[in-house]
Amino acid sequence: MSMIRTLIGAIAVMLGAIACSDNSPAPPVATEIFNPDHSAARNWNETLLVAIRRDLARPTVHARNLFHSSAMMYDLWAVYDDVADTFFLGKTVGGYICTFSEDDRMALRERSDDPDADRARAISYAMRRLLTHRFANAPGRVTSLERFEDLLVDMGYNPDFDSRNFTRGNGQERAAALGLYLADCVIEFGLQDGSNEQNNYTNTIYEPVNDPLEPDMPGTPGLNDPNRWQPLKLKVAIDQAGNPIQNQPSFVGAEWGHVVPFAVPPDAFTIYARDNFTWPVCHDPGPPAYLRGEGALPDEYKWNHSVVVYWSSHLDPNDGVIWDISPGSIGNTTDLPLTVPALQDFYNALDGGVNDRGHEVNPYTGEPYEPNRVPRGDYTRVLAEFWADGPASETPPGHWFTILNEAVADHPALQKRYMGTGPILSDLEWDVKAYFVLGSGVHDAAITAWGIKGWYDYVRPISAIRFMASRGQSTSAMLPNYDPEGMPLVEGYVELVEEGDPLAGESNEHVGKIKVRAWRGPDYVPNPETDYAGVDWILAENWWPYQRPTFVTPPFAGYISGHSTFSRTAAEILTAFTGDAYFPGGLGEFVAKKDEFLVFEEGPSVDVVLQWATYRDASDQTSLSRIWGGIHPPVDDIPGRRLGIIIAEAAVKLADTYFRGEAP
Repeated sequence: MSMIRTLIGAIAVMLGAIACSDNSPAPPVATEIFNPDHSAARNWNETLLVAIRRDLARPTVHARNLFHSSAMMYDLWAVYDDVADTFFLGKTVGGYICTFSEDDRMALRERSDDPDADRARAISYAMRRLLTHRFANAPGRVTSLERFEDLLVDMGYNPDFDSRNFTRGNGQERAAALGLYLADCVIEFGLQDGSNEQNNYTNTIYEPVNDPLEPDMPGTPGLNDPNRWQPLKLKVAIDQAGNPIQNQPSFVGAEWGHVVPFAVPPDAFTIYARDNFTWPVCHDPGPPAYLRGEGALPDEYKWNHSVVVYWSSHLDPNDGVIWDISPGSIGNTTDLPLTVPALQDFYNALDGGVNDRGHEVNPYTGEPYEPNRVPRGDYTRVLAEFWADGPASETPPGHWFTILNEAVADHPALQKRYMGTGPILSDLEWDVKAYFVLGSGVHDAAITAWGIKGWYDYVRPISAIRFMASRGQSTSAMLPNYDPEGMPLVEGYVELVEEGDPLAGESNEHVGKIKVRAWRGPDYVPNPETDYAGVDWILAENWWPYQRPTFVTPPFAGYISGHSTFSRTAAEILTAFTGDAYFPGGLGEFVAKKDEFLVFEEGPSVDVVLQWATYRDASDQTSLSRIWGGIHPPVDDIPGRRLGIIIAEAAVKLADTYFRGEAP
């Protein structure tokens, strides 16, 4: 059976690497900067991914970086092509004009003796310039900026060249100058695209309605509105890239709906108003399940967040539950539910996962997929960490670029044909086109998801679960501690503390409170290299997501899931761009080694091989990982998956017009 490793084995340990500053250990990265077997675009894209791993973990910002850099590299390929249209050069994007004429284009082509060499040169100067600007204030800036310079030199270019006059000199000089000129255009465009880059992407108006939660303290004091996001106040805060941040992180990207998109049409936006500020919401899915207030769906609210609790009980590798996680059993997910109540039929609320059909055979081998049996508690923990922000905190959009590079482009079974048909493309043409469409999609996904996050400002499970528990139980008024906003009781998962219970307390002070069977939390992991918390009954007021205590939950609202939106967008784009729903060879893999992969507790207890037949299978697995990780309830997930399909379709369709020279 054809097997592939979707990611370099060495990066399996990167998730927990610390990159606190230029004086702290950096995440392990490839020692070679320039790979002569790769195109210029691939070399620079991978260098960008390394820089993202050394920066703050900001999915919105890095989706934008990936798109702007990809569009820029595409332009510097397209300008020498007989058919393709450019995106920035000679066009108006978001009100910004990058001046460039057809005469300029013809002159460049006429003076070029080697168009591919000039493309590589132009791309390299442009990327060094743009990335140096974008990462000038990153925590790992010294190392990143040195890396940009080193790559330019390793590729044989003069780092002192500084002309923007692409109308004079030989073909090589014009190409280098054009690269620098276009990079300046992209930089100037970015300073007026609605991202507030010039002020480090900070929010201009957003303020949380809830006071911060201190997770080390029981309950949710300060949660004034259980429908809205509650910031966290941590003793020590370290983001998923390993960078120390303020101990009360602000909402990242609350106003990202204002950023200029790629393929989102104006009529896809609904403009709301709050606090004398406009909130553009793209492809508005409508509100999530609220506990109280106008349009409340209290039963759905309680069910959704309770599912996160139930799935927290699946994080113990010694519970005796063994799953077959091969594509023969998992994947090929059925149709997505259309309503909030329909979610209850889609998810296996108590046992975990969904009602997958699996794949009967690998279409490339004609053989069934081999069984892959592992403890459920290992599978769920590996999922939660692997998909968290990318294996080295390259953020979810960067993770899909890594998958594109390692699992798709490098696979020997892949034929680099556009949409699976036509002539085989050169590595450079394949890379710039693939990056352009994938970058545009994840950028639009960020604008869509974070526009929704900013407007609906929805609560995270850690706040919702603790809040409901603080109210009591909502199952029966005949039982103690009843409150209609309390948690529903489910035997074996959510129960009341009774006298004689080990959780009752020395003076029975906890009798009547809600207890849940769940992951016990970081207090039970004194040494992550040798200890794991396991699952047991805990007071629900102390419930903790499967995350490290220096992070706990992402610093932005829950609804909708960014992971679901990014991943479904990327999966649909890779399916369309390659012309095949399946990974090359019919199987993608990642190996999490026994007692090596997990970062904030020991494990897994056995080697766990994550496997996917299709890109959509990988995307769906991403979505489920966030429930097991305690980050999202189901109501955050499905709208993200649905919108990812819409976003991808629009991005592929519009990108195709540029490739065919028919751009609007």
